[in-house]
Amino acid sequence: MQEETITLYRPTGPEELALIVESQCTAFPPRLFWQPIFYPVLFEEYAVQIARDWNARDGNSGYVTRFRMRKAFLDRYEVQKVGSAIHQEYWIPAEELDEFNRNIVGPIEVIAEYHS
Repeated sequence: MQEETITLYRPTGPEELALIVESQCTAFPPRLFWQPIFYPVLFEEYAVQIARDWNARDGNSGYVTRFRMRKAFLDRYEVQKVGSAIHQEYWIPAEELDEFNRNIVGPIEVIAEYHS
């Protein structure tokens, strides 16, 4: 019997993407000291907005990653709605990111990229 998974998305910049690739596309890097929360999002359209409109500006690049997570792990967190219906995300405390990474099923894939 297969475990239930949920597909999530994460907009990233080039530095974070390089660290994901360094992990062989199996994990997200630790948060910086001023980043207490990790924000994976539920809808590709929302991730595209962030990667295209925020990450890929002023000479930078933005990327959209897609990955699957064990639903049983995510069930402990509430979905946060931060705007319209597509603006939904999980708020994962930085200190729980290692456990989050252990609950990724399969590789983290880059599905879109944007350049200013």
